[in-house]
Amino acid sequence: MIVTTKKLFELAYGHYAVGAYNINNLEQAMGLFRGNLDSEAPFIIQISRGARKYTDKRMLEGVIRAAEEVFPEAVYAVHLDHGDLDACLDCISSGFYSSVMIDASHEPFEDNVRITKRVVDAAHAEGIVVEAELGQLGGVEEDVAVDEAAANLTDPEQAADFVERTGCDSLAVAIGTSHGAYKFSGKQGLRFDVLAEIQKKLSGFPLVMHGSSSVPPEEVERINAAGGRLAGARGVNEDEFARAVPLGVTKVNIDTDGRLVWCRVHREYFRDQPDKFDLRGPGEIFMKAYADFIAHKNEKLGSAGRLAEVRAALR
Repeated sequence: MIVTTKKLFELAYGHYAVGAYNINNLEQAMGLFRGNLDSEAPFIIQISRGARKYTDKRMLEGVIRAAEEVFPEAVYAVHLDHGDLDACLDCISSGFYSSVMIDASHEPFEDNVRITKRVVDAAHAEGIVVEAELGQLGGVEEDVAVDEAAANLTDPEQAADFVERTGCDSLAVAIGTSHGAYKFSGKQGLRFDVLAEIQKKLSGFPLVMHGSSSVPPEEVERINAAGGRLAGARGVNEDEFARAVPLGVTKVNIDTDGRLVWCRVHREYFRDQPDKFDLRGPGEIFMKAYADFIAHKNEKLGSAGRLAEVRAALR
């Protein structure tokens, strides 16, 4: 069942966060649905601009439509991740997406407001909800690279003004995370003080954490042992998700971790079986490993075991 993120956030706020997972292909889609049903959790499928360009946007949409028939018990939103104006308007007109994110955070504040408001007006007219971003995360997200020196935390005062003027339905905030596998250096971590101030200004309003992959050390070690070079990769402590939930975080974005699982499975498979060349071998292993990974993340987010109550509330 495809629903809007707004519906999911209304149920989740203050109780748990909904996992938002990026996918690019069939194997990720299968593992994603299986893992969420195994852990009985609602979820958000995220499709980036890069994923839409990887083959053809209709291919990935077709995979998700098929998954809806294969897994009818699932409850999820289909969300455009880090869209620009053109991508948002295209997704709004497609009739497939239930949610879009407009990321104009790299623009000056007034331009961010103007662009976001345009997307909100177009989306709301079609019953689609909008996530916006204020503040800027460092690291690499698809084709956008932001130097750590250029990253900036979300200003709580600006956040309240931004939401009021744009009418967006949720807000991605910069609280110290970054995109990619190299999120922190030294003893840096999440800025819960900033998050708490934002919540004070936006009481009851759903907040989103981007760049929230944990970059599990065991995955990195196994990748490196199989020929990888990911020295110094470090992510968000997944035990901190529970601290963010009471502070208004209802959506947590996880992309890099899924790529690490894919990389580890394929590197190890072909290292250990150099005579193999059938893509289905590592594909089957990956789907199971990714499902287990998703179920684990949902436990940390507090969304595991919530599916029955969500389905009941949506009737």
